[in-house]
Amino acid sequence: MRPVVIAHRGASGYLPEHTLPAKALAYAMGADYLEQDVVAARDDALVVLHDIHLDRVTDVACRYPGRQRQDGRYYVRDFDLGELKSLEVHERSNADGSPVYPDRFNSTDEIFRIQTFAEELDFVQTLQAADGRPVGIYPEIKRPEWHRHEGVDITPQFLGILADFGYEEHSDPVYVQCFDAKELRRIRRELGCRLKLIQLIGEDSWGESSTRYAPLRAQQGLERLARTVDGIGPWIRRAYRVARGNGEIRSTGLVQRAHTAGLAVHPYTFRADELPEGFASFDALLTFFIDELSIDGLFTDFPDQVVQFVRRNSV
Repeated sequence: MRPVVIAHRGASGYLPEHTLPAKALAYAMGADYLEQDVVAARDDALVVLHDIHLDRVTDVACRYPGRQRQDGRYYVRDFDLGELKSLEVHERSNADGSPVYPDRFNSTDEIFRIQTFAEELDFVQTLQAADGRPVGIYPEIKRPEWHRHEGVDITPQFLGILADFGYEEHSDPVYVQCFDAKELRRIRRELGCRLKLIQLIGEDSWGESSTRYAPLRAQQGLERLARTVDGIGPWIRRAYRVARGNGEIRSTGLVQRAHTAGLAVHPYTFRADELPEGFASFDALLTFFIDELSIDGLFTDFPDQVVQFVRRNSV
């Protein structure tokens, strides 16, 4: 079975991430799922943005100078929906303003905006109605623990919006993802969610949640996860290692262990313009993960290239 292609923040290798044009392009490129990251505004509106911060992807510092917190960052939670919608979205930048990916979209002729989670789901349904090709969604609850400290429990509202758009059953074309293992257990056991759930596995140093990820990668940890979730979304670098000396690419066994536990594996992030250590080309990267590791899906900024690769190699 071919892996599902998950458009990471849309076709973000070509257009600014999490904008509706980036989602439309990813849909046109043949992605199987479109990703949404969900965070809360000051008035508790849920919007689609990857970060709890605004300053790396919008013009917030120019439009609302002086609204940053003591750490110098501008937080989504400090702006209401109307203010967020006044911002212009641009390609992701570093702290010094330089582009994270210099060769990506850099035109100033088009204006991109922030949308709510509900607006995006409505847009996805419109795309499907116009074209006739089904596409799934892959929303992430961003930092639920942090949001509760900020005075909002975003998960019930998040699930309510999904239900409003008909996403309620395990068979529906949606995966709910989160880095927080406790929140996923809550979603399944306390909130009674029947949707497919994905445990994201990152690095403790990233600060995404208080979850410790190393134990989750072990066989026992994966078997425990399988009682709650349907799959894992591991950081790509945790699925392989580069042998010292000869540079041979070898599996860490994570994918195999997860499959033994009955879990699907959807690693992130596959970028043609940011190849991980050990791979000389995007095709080599895809070949190893799809043909050697037999992953079940993958997050990519370049859904067209992955779709084309899969088609070429499934003939």
